[in-house]
Amino acid sequence: MKKKIIRRCLLGAPLGLAISTLMTIVISAFIGDGAYHAVVPELVRDCGSELYAVILQAACSLLYGAAWAGASAVWDAERWSLLKMTVVHLLVCSAATFPIAYFMYWMEHSVSGALLYFGIFLAIYAVIWLSQYAAMKKRVAAFNRKVGNGAAE
Repeated sequence: MKKKIIRRCLLGAPLGLAISTLMTIVISAFIGDGAYHAVVPELVRDCGSELYAVILQAACSLLYGAAWAGASAVWDAERWSLLKMTVVHLLVCSAATFPIAYFMYWMEHSVSGALLYFGIFLAIYAVIWLSQYAAMKKRVAAFNRKVGNGAAE
């Protein structure tokens, strides 16, 4: 199990960096001033230069991707209930996501900013979870129909 988690973390890290980079491109295009906005100005201020801010954000994006990919091993715990898997996955991902989002200034540094962040995070998590649950339920039903039809022959 440990090897599987490490392998997933190693695969997830570059994916986290790629998604982060893509997000900065989309945000820069959305701002529409012709400049590339790699990091927020507050992070540049805290790091002392744009280069150091980009390096720190890249490192955090690698950690972010690794944490989410490693947390996916929870879904392989066959003896756990779906509720336990979901809660553990949500807690691990939240614990990895919140500090990174806070220190990278991906959220406002206030109580309302944290609440808004968690609200958006939970809403996105719920939408993804529900869509995955519905897709899995549909695949299980199709498999059961196939097995049921095969048994009748």
